[in-house]
Amino acid sequence: MFVVGPRTRAHFKDATGVARAVMLQFKPGWSAPLLGVAANALTDQIVPLEDVWGRSGSDLCLELLAARSLPEVLDRLSRAIALRTHPTFEPASARLARRAVRLLEGDEVRVESVAERLGVTARHLRRAFTESVGIGPKEFARIVRLQRAVRMAATSKDWARIAADAGYYDQAHLIADFRELVGLTPGAFLKRAGDRGVRFGSGDAEAGGEPGTRSPACRRS
Repeated sequence: MFVVGPRTRAHFKDATGVARAVMLQFKPGWSAPLLGVAANALTDQIVPLEDVWGRSGSDLCLELLAARSLPEVLDRLSRAIALRTHPTFEPASARLARRAVRLLEGDEVRVESVAERLGVTARHLRRAFTESVGIGPKEFARIVRLQRAVRMAATSKDWARIAADAGYYDQAHLIADFRELVGLTPGAFLKRAGDRGVRFGSGDAEAGGEPGTRSPACRRS
């Protein structure tokens, strides 16, 4: 069982031969209360759950492998999360980060504008955001914009139009982001995803990494 931290670049994983896998995806800013570590301590890392939870992480993995059905797996995961999530004081920085996430996932992409709307300085926002989300607000907005373009590609292959609708200055900037964050051109990414039967527009295909923390369950082969 592994914890996959927030990613700044796309990561491709070959699932050939995997009989069963369950992935929990936490919304930005929500992983710290459960995992017990700041999100930026896990950025671009994949670590065994026992490194975060200790012995209880190893025990949970064994329980999941012994489960006879998917509903049983989900039930055991739900119980484990309930036991690890205790009502504690939530730092103001975490609440601030989640408010910023909502704005950045909407139409607001300038960090300074988000900070102004939230009544804080851009420096304070960057510090709180990075600790709670794992990446800075500017990087987060960039990934969100690229993911928006990927979803639009489900219904259109007009990349110039997609670039404009997703908020890019022009198509060249979209291609540059694809190359840097994904390591592929838009066309090559779509072909690779299509060859693997990935469906777009439903959250199944995301480029640039997911700006959140994932905790995949044990895999049984």
